Amino acid sequence: MTRLPAPSAVLEDQLCFALYAASRAMTARYRPMLDAIGLTYPQYLVMMLLWEKDDQTVGQLGARLSLDSGTLSPLLKRLTAAGLVTRQRRLEDERSVAISLTDAGRALRDHAEAISGEMICAIDLDREEFADLRSKLNLVTDRISQA
Repeated sequence: MTRLPAPSAVLEDQLCFALYAASRAMTARYRPMLDAIGLTYPQYLVMMLLWEKDDQTVGQLGARLSLDSGTLSPLLKRLTAAGLVTRQRRLEDERSVAISLTDAGRALRDHAEAISGEMICAIDLDREEFADLRSKLNLVTDRISQA
């Protein structure tokens, strides 16, 4: 039988603090690289989804990023103003807005791959460690979401 960690009120014992600190450190490391290409971290996440599959609805993007439309819409408006995406109501369902990359948005993909490579080097994990950490973080997310 696996023993659970003992309850504690010590900050360093908290998984939530370790995740919070790691997230802040990652975001801080990304910031100068993303500033250089004119994106915030949340905008970068949206762009990655569009580089994977162009022409997605606001709902599809929100579901993948766990963001509601109230958070996502202003972000998409800024990407539109920057000339990186277009927003267009779908003909088959006018309640649905399609988000598509512009040529300028597609052109940023090469920069994004360089950023990804730099972050992988900064973390300094081998493939197995990287995959294991990502898997464990996904497991934490899934379990917390289901609780």
